[in-house]
Amino acid sequence: MALWRLYYHFVWATKEREPLIDSRQEAGLYNYIIGKADALKCITHAINGTADHLHLIASIPPTLAIAEFVKNIKGSSSHYANHTLSPASKNFCWQAGYGVFSLGRKQLEQAVAYVDNQKLHHDQGTLISALEEVTNADDAPERWDPPGN
Repeated sequence: MALWRLYYHFVWATKEREPLIDSRQEAGLYNYIIGKADALKCITHAINGTADHLHLIASIPPTLAIAEFVKNIKGSSSHYANHTLSPASKNFCWQAGYGVFSLGRKQLEQAVAYVDNQKLHHDQGTLISALEEVTNADDAPERWDPPGN
């Protein structure tokens, strides 16, 4: 058995930032995501969001690639939302991109508190802007060129 302590803060949005996460369906969607993460042998530390995006703090074992985790969670939760939560509308979809930030053990508690209080942060304008950005799948990270190159 391997020892691992890997913590990630994920952010992804609904397609075109449409307000598709209805307050009546939110708990069901989040519980489904938690269950799916459990099935993948991942640990969910926090999940919350607004009508157009969510934040997820999770630990993913080193045997599972981050991109595969996100693909699995987003794909299956979209299917669940369309076929179980809102079978009449079938218009729920996540956008292609996502944000992911690695955390240290000392940052975990603060990150969980930030996610747990998402609605309050949005209402009061106390957001951490870097944690609210979601990229498109085609966006590449900026490359840093050291001086003299």
